[in-house]
Amino acid sequence: MNSENFTLSEKIVLPSYIRQGSQARRSHEQLIRLLLEQGKCPEEGWSESTIELFLNELAVMDSNNFLGNCGVGEREGRVASSLVARRHYRLIHGIGRSGDIAAIQPKAAGSSLLNKLTNSVVLDILKIAGVRSVASCFVVPMATGMSLTLCFLTLRHRRPKARYIIWPRIDQKSCFKSMITAGFEPVVVENALEGDELRTDLEAVERKIEELGAENILCVHSTTSCFAPRVPDRIEELAAMCAKYNIPHIVNNAYGVQSSKCMHLIQQGARVGRIDAFVQSLDKNFMVPVGGAIIAGFDEPFVQEISKMYPGRASASPSLDVLITLLTLGAKGYKKLLSERKELYSFLAQELKSLASAHKERLLHTPHNPISLAMSLDCLQAESDKAVTQLGSMLFTRQVSGARVVPLGNEQTISGHTFRGFMSHSESYPWPYLNAASAVGITREDVALCIKRLDRCLKTLKKEQNGAESKLLIGSNTSVLHLTMNLCVGL
Repeated sequence: MNSENFTLSEKIVLPSYIRQGSQARRSHEQLIRLLLEQGKCPEEGWSESTIELFLNELAVMDSNNFLGNCGVGEREGRVASSLVARRHYRLIHGIGRSGDIAAIQPKAAGSSLLNKLTNSVVLDILKIAGVRSVASCFVVPMATGMSLTLCFLTLRHRRPKARYIIWPRIDQKSCFKSMITAGFEPVVVENALEGDELRTDLEAVERKIEELGAENILCVHSTTSCFAPRVPDRIEELAAMCAKYNIPHIVNNAYGVQSSKCMHLIQQGARVGRIDAFVQSLDKNFMVPVGGAIIAGFDEPFVQEISKMYPGRASASPSLDVLITLLTLGAKGYKKLLSERKELYSFLAQELKSLASAHKERLLHTPHNPISLAMSLDCLQAESDKAVTQLGSMLFTRQVSGARVVPLGNEQTISGHTFRGFMSHSESYPWPYLNAASAVGITREDVALCIKRLDRCLKTLKKEQNGAESKLLIGSNTSVLHLTMNLCVGL
């Protein structure tokens, strides 16, 4: 409805009523105008009606929704199912063009505008979360692993002789395979044990650089967010080292946006040294479906170079999902989620510590990990070799998801490389343990229920073990009795 249509409407319905409706419409339009004008996440979240109005306005700008459109090409935004069309708000053309995921599509002005606005809003959120000097970013419809691969492939053109990627070990398959898929040889640097924590061995990293030669190294591939007892890499020191040897630095920041500590490490790393790009997941940080990531950096031309490396057009679904989510939450709502997550981290730590003490275990001391916690399972391991893995199965069947149980001595081969002590980020971590994380969206009820079920599982395992020991003792006593009776009969 434009002003002319509102004027015509006044001939049908009382003008005072129409003017009231027109004012309500302008309230929605004012929010949309500010978004277009500023390109930032609105401070207050929008209502669903405003978001749907905006998305419908974008959709009618795409050629597949033109009245009387005649499409004779191979890609005309045709959709067989109306359910699918409604699921995507009739934004069917996707984003980008065949040569650049960030390019504008002539016949999809609405989808192109969606893409540009999403990247702008996400950039604003990265700054709010702590990386103030980030220069550019874009949403890519791939999860973290493939997005890292895209970064490595882009660096290949800048360093054609390079074969190696130096990688402080983290036991997560996708980040290892991201390097293999890109065609490079990962150089795994074992972590140093400091107290309970596993930290970056800077001396070992520098030795590898000198051994292999800086010109043969594509980049250093570091990590922020990770499972305790591993903690975020020493990003500042690695960034300074990369600047010293003129080696690119790619940071896997998978679920680090939700942590002010992880974001601060990236900000400081860029300030004192070199960080070429950092990659983060959409689903882990913004509570949207799996399938998208954000590639960001401090040098806009390099970020654009990465986007141009993406072959072909791309799905708009991840961009649409994260834009809807951030418009719903607003900057204020997202900051509130981050604050609640931090508070619940302390609550989870307190509850795990109490539970560990009750079962003669302990909460591992990992103060440098702002998201993940670990509780030892020493006593459980001592009772039975299978008890630790059995605990993991029991938790899963009792609908406790996300908790990781890490026994000693696991071995895993990935793309020809064998990791000893797999899942523990170390060849010889001294204790078995259980992981739990305070990630964005977690509630106090989640923590309380997890602790309650974990307590029951530990008690059940202990009871079963005691029962098995009693049966063994009874069986042993019975054998002694039979032997004694046989001796007496013989006499």
